[in-house]
Amino acid sequence: MTDITPKKFVALYLAPASVLADWAKTDPEVRKAAEQKMQAEWRKWMGDHAKLITLTEAGGKTKRVTASGMSDVKNDIMLYSFVEAESHEAAAKAFENHPHLQIPQSSIEVMEVRSMGPDVDLSPTRYYRATIEHIKH
Repeated sequence: MTDITPKKFVALYLAPASVLADWAKTDPEVRKAAEQKMQAEWRKWMGDHAKLITLTEAGGKTKRVTASGMSDVKNDIMLYSFVEAESHEAAAKAFENHPHLQIPQSSIEVMEVRSMGPDVDLSPTRYYRATIEHIKH
């Protein structure tokens, strides 16, 4: 028997801010019942996939930093999870039928985390090459 070291991934749970804003306008009783149903389904999903998920947390207020400065922004990231699986396909497949996907226009992006190695070279040339490599994938 061989031990396969699992690969690491980040799963981003996305939903358009406009969809969430519209949902906030839903009748409170209707919203409460739907949220309770989804939370129960989420807990079941998490229990069924506990071996894959190492951490799940919510995103918060966001600041964008550019060469021009810093600003408050809204993005579509609601939550994120750290995932360990034997392959990218296995990690992504686990999220098929996830309760989050019941939210209109929602999605889950699963991104592989690649090690930069113990002797990380963050020189501008190395950084540029790593960025180009990321764009290619």
